[in-house]
Amino acid sequence: MKFNLSLLSAALLSSSLLLIPQQSVAKLPVAVDGQQLPTLAPMLEKVAPGVVSIQVKGAKEVRRRVDPFDFFFGQPQPRSQKRPFSGLGSGVIIDANKGYVVTNNHVIDDADEMLVTLKDGREFEAKLIGSDAESDIALLQIDGEDLTEVKLADSDRLRVGDFSVAIGNPFGLSHTVTSGIISALGRSGLNIEGYEDFIQTDAAINQGNSGGALVNLNGELIGINTAILGASGGNVGIGFAIPSNMMKSLVDQIIEYGEVRRGSLGIHGRTLDAGLAKAQGFDVKRGAYVMRVVEDSAADKAGLKANDVIVSLNGDEVESMAELASKVATLGEGREVRLGVYRDGRTKFIDVELGGKQEEQANAEDVHPNLRGAVLESGERDGNEGVVITSVEPRSPAARVGLEEGDVIMQVNRKRVTSVKEMSKLIDGIRGNIVLGIKRGRETVFYLIQ
Repeated sequence: MKFNLSLLSAALLSSSLLLIPQQSVAKLPVAVDGQQLPTLAPMLEKVAPGVVSIQVKGAKEVRRRVDPFDFFFGQPQPRSQKRPFSGLGSGVIIDANKGYVVTNNHVIDDADEMLVTLKDGREFEAKLIGSDAESDIALLQIDGEDLTEVKLADSDRLRVGDFSVAIGNPFGLSHTVTSGIISALGRSGLNIEGYEDFIQTDAAINQGNSGGALVNLNGELIGINTAILGASGGNVGIGFAIPSNMMKSLVDQIIEYGEVRRGSLGIHGRTLDAGLAKAQGFDVKRGAYVMRVVEDSAADKAGLKANDVIVSLNGDEVESMAELASKVATLGEGREVRLGVYRDGRTKFIDVELGGKQEEQANAEDVHPNLRGAVLESGERDGNEGVVITSVEPRSPAARVGLEEGDVIMQVNRKRVTSVKEMSKLIDGIRGNIVLGIKRGRETVFYLIQ
């Protein structure tokens, strides 16, 4: 009996294949019960290239403590020296055609070199277009092609509970993504910046995230990550971002004028609380209570009055005087706004064209001889409006009085002052000792000039 060897070999081979276990590859399902699994990946693939890493180098001037032995060698004043530093932060491309990159001012402050690195590894030297320390915004520009910009959302439409996604470079870990929700809106009074109207989020933000993007689920920019609140300096679920609308107002001013031109209403007041509302018989419980309207100011020209309560700005509720001040200042000089004003038991709407913060500056010697060596400026610092001391010369009469750079003179002989002009007028009428009430950080100090 003859066998067909070729047929036999084929049969044995086919039977052996049946005996060999086949390898299987486990795959994640794209759907469960017919429902597609949720994922942020498609959105992030589009947005992430618009978030950049920023490396900075520079030198900061630091002042060392005075060594008592220096007095014997004729050098009793603190000496300063420059120390090199380097840092790392994040940024967001907001205009691909012009190469505009927005970040925090504290990321690039005092930097001599700024290197922007894209997600694809390309590197560009950045040029500083302008910055604003009080609101912590800076605008850079890079010269590159095929850039990806992140589209802006209307941050005024945000609601507590909306989902948020933070993208940045915490601890140098490029393009780290964290997610959470909007925890609160309109956060102010934190003494983080001069002008505060923060978005609060629980999306993890850490060192190096500063200047990065906070986006919604559509991949639109809702804020610029700026600060965290935590005793250890790390994430505890409380992070803050500058709203995109606020950022855009500031950036538009920097592009047009090369600086931020702050808007001003010309009012003095306080946040309305339940006690004040009850005392005044108001039906509203929140807002900005107007105590005084500055003569010839934007508010005065528009018809605002003392005892008014500003309850809304451009249709958005106003919770506090600090929130109102921040929004007005960052909207910019010349902008027209619509205020909701509670007066005589009802709310009316008043259109106001914002004035400018025309800062008076004067040599203190013109105000009083014993203040020679200081430069005074009408303005605001850390939420304190008054006469800001912008510089003090060493060993000058002002330095001997005890004045320091950054002080805000709030009172002259217990009378409130908000400008150099008011301070000068008060001092002119005093014959005798003059006591200055000064805000220094969170402390209040008093100095005597004779």
